[in-house]
Amino acid sequence: MLPWPGPYGTDETVWENMARMCVKTQRLDVAKVCLGNMGHARGARALREAEREPELEARVAMLAIQLGMLEEAEQLYKKCKRYDLLNKLYQASDQWQRAVEVAELHDRVHLRTTYYNYAKHLEASADCGLALSYTKHENAQTAGLQASCTVLRYPDMAPGREAKWNSSFFHSYEKSDTHRFEVPRMLSEDLQSLELYINRMKDKTAGRAMPSSLQENGLDDQLMNLALLSSPEDMIEAARYYEEKGEQMDRAVMLYHKAGHFSKALELAFTTQQFAALQLIAEDLDEKSDPALLARCSDFCIEHRQFEKAVELLLAAKKYHEALQLCLEQNMTITEEMAEKMTVSKDSKDLSEESRRELLEQIANCCMRQGNYHLATKKYTQAGNKLKAMRALLKSGDTEKIVFFAGVSRQKELYIMAANYLQSLDWRKEPEIMKNIISFYTKGRALDLLAGFYDACAQVEIDEYQNYDKAHGALTEAYKCLSKAKAKSPLDQETKLAQLQSKMTLVKRFIQARRTYTEDPKESVRQCELLLEEPDLDSTIRIGDVYGFLVEHHVQMEEYQMAYKYLEEMRKRLPSANISYYVDQRTVDTVHQGLGLPLSRTIPERVRHNSMEDHKDVYEEVMEEVENDS
Repeated sequence: MLPWPGPYGTDETVWENMARMCVKTQRLDVAKVCLGNMGHARGARALREAEREPELEARVAMLAIQLGMLEEAEQLYKKCKRYDLLNKLYQASDQWQRAVEVAELHDRVHLRTTYYNYAKHLEASADCGLALSYTKHENAQTAGLQASCTVLRYPDMAPGREAKWNSSFFHSYEKSDTHRFEVPRMLSEDLQSLELYINRMKDKTAGRAMPSSLQENGLDDQLMNLALLSSPEDMIEAARYYEEKGEQMDRAVMLYHKAGHFSKALELAFTTQQFAALQLIAEDLDEKSDPALLARCSDFCIEHRQFEKAVELLLAAKKYHEALQLCLEQNMTITEEMAEKMTVSKDSKDLSEESRRELLEQIANCCMRQGNYHLATKKYTQAGNKLKAMRALLKSGDTEKIVFFAGVSRQKELYIMAANYLQSLDWRKEPEIMKNIISFYTKGRALDLLAGFYDACAQVEIDEYQNYDKAHGALTEAYKCLSKAKAKSPLDQETKLAQLQSKMTLVKRFIQARRTYTEDPKESVRQCELLLEEPDLDSTIRIGDVYGFLVEHHVQMEEYQMAYKYLEEMRKRLPSANISYYVDQRTVDTVHQGLGLPLSRTIPERVRHNSMEDHKDVYEEVMEEVENDS
């Protein structure tokens, strides 16, 4: 919305500024009001006369001229391509060179008038020599045939009386028989004008006779130009002329092709070895084309090692297996676009459902070999083979998609495959991965595998975090899962259950020994000494942790000889272990000082980490989800 002057904005300058703004906003309705308030009668009249112009830019340009905004008017005329009005503007503003240039390039209808006006201007300026030169230019434009061709080239650029005069001139010239040959000859290099001439020909018989006239006079170039602008029938006639003549066979092929006679164009192109033309024809073929033509073109492309185009043509011909085989033979990468073109819809009658699935699996197999696992997953899924789809995803290593695919597929086998894959990741540091492992094994009813995972969790708690309480919880969950599992071999199941029970007992004894230390230190020490006598202790509990507990106890009791004894036993049973891994270095130094022994070399103490998430809580949470899903 333009700002409207208030009661105080009545100054003529304000209205003029608003009128200038109307040029930029192209608001001619507001401009009329502004001109009226300015008292600009001449401008208001010019604006009314300009309303006859069809282009808005031309009308706005007239407003700009009245306001002295010549540059804006020039740009507006150029924008709407009204070069006739631009020519007048240049003449009126004494820019004669620019006026002549516009007339010669864009406004040839007014070229003669422009020369004449420029000559008159030069004569008035006493430059008679240059005036005479432009007078000659003006006289040269009076040749009758050239005038008719000018009208043809610029039919929409001749307004008013000039158009009427030129039309009358052309009509009189058309009465003669010579125009049927002379005009096409003169316009042979100007296809647009030649096409316009043909369209204006009311005598269809003469129009059809024109190619014959050109053939008789040996004007092959002009015939080609005319044929390209004619009907398909005329194109075919001209093509036959070139074919019978035996020369310029590429033109015959082009005209047959342009006329839509693909079979003839191909046959002639093959016969005359027009490979470039064959390639152009092949590019225009699609699934609507004759399958025989498509197959023939694909053979040609294969012969000339244009394999990508050959695949496209085979797919257009619905020869999906052949296209896929060509990709395999030439080791071509199957793109997603190519794979989609090979994919036949379920309701298609081209292939049976079995053949469709087989084709999809073959595409997926090829994608697998090329390492495009995501595309292979998609094709396996479309083929209904979710197991192979999951295997492809596992190859990709895309954890997020693997978890998602397992979740939406809701198949036992896929749950188990996903859980097995997740176990290969660093699940110790990623609670979400650990949760998905437990969830997938639970949903996949693979309780034996879940028991094995809990057993592994217990060992991690012991080896990495020395958290025997959580290790015992994980072993308890493992025992529960294994006891519920449907084992293939009951004997193996009983053996594993016994092993788990033994581990749980040993861990429980060590936990109890440490817990009762404050109440009964001697009993705790006795229990630890008994644990050291267990034959399979090192497969469950770290022996170093038991020795470390005993060493710490005897140091507190200042029984350095006993503490040293257990340190030496630990060194013998764990020869490659670092003692400070189990016993604080300061405790070891205290023992050595108490016995008067040299201090051992100080080794940095191992940094301990926080334990993993509570397995029991995770298991209970997952079980709730499983119950809700079911």
